[in-house]
Amino acid sequence: MLKVGLTGGIGAGKSEVSRLLVECGAVLIDADRIAREVVAPGTPGLAAVVDAFGEDVLAEDGSLDRPKLGSIVFADAEKLAVLNAIVHPLVGARSRELETAAPEDAVVVHDVPLLTENGLAPLYDVVIVVDAPPETQLDRLVRLRGMTEEDARARMAAQATREKRREIADVVIDNDVPLADLERRVKDVWDDLARRARAPRQASGPSEE
Repeated sequence: MLKVGLTGGIGAGKSEVSRLLVECGAVLIDADRIAREVVAPGTPGLAAVVDAFGEDVLAEDGSLDRPKLGSIVFADAEKLAVLNAIVHPLVGARSRELETAAPEDAVVVHDVPLLTENGLAPLYDVVIVVDAPPETQLDRLVRLRGMTEEDARARMAAQATREKRREIADVVIDNDVPLADLERRVKDVWDDLARRARAPRQASGPSEE
C-alpha cells in the first residue's frame, strides 16, 4: 500500500485533482467528507460542537450550519482550535478504518486540507500539494462558491501559506492551468504513484516537474 497525502489551499482545486486520481484508480479517503459525517445529526461529534459553540450553529433541521460555524471559527484562531480539537480525532479514527479496509496494493490518497498546518506530512509516503496563486484562489472562492471577499480572505489566512505547503511537498501540481494540462499532469503523477505501489521498498518518490 502506498499512502499519499493530498493537500492544497482552499480554492486551489484539490477536489478536481482528487477526482482525477480516483479515475486513475486511487482509493480516496476524503477528510472533508468524513468531517461532515462525524458531525451529522445524532452523532457525538455534533453534540460536542453544539456544547462548545451553542445551538446557534444548528440549522432548522438540526444539522450543522457549516457556513455559520465557519464564519465564527475562521475569524478567531482560538475558536478554530476548539473546533479542530473536537473534529480532528474523530476524522483520524475514521480515516484509519477506511485505510485498513483498502487492498494491500492500493494507492490510498488521503485528501487532507490541513495536512501542512497539523504537521501530518511524515504520515505519508508521498505528499502532493495542489498549488494555485492566491489571486486565483480568491477568485474561485468568490465567483464559484459565492463567498464574500472578506470571508474568503479570512479562510485563506487561517491556513498555511503557499510557501509552507510547498516546503513539505514531494510533488507539486499546478492547478492554474487549463483542464487538459491538469489531466496530463495528474496522469503523469499517477503513473509514478502506481509504480511505487508495485515496488514499495523503492526509496525515492515522484519528482516535481
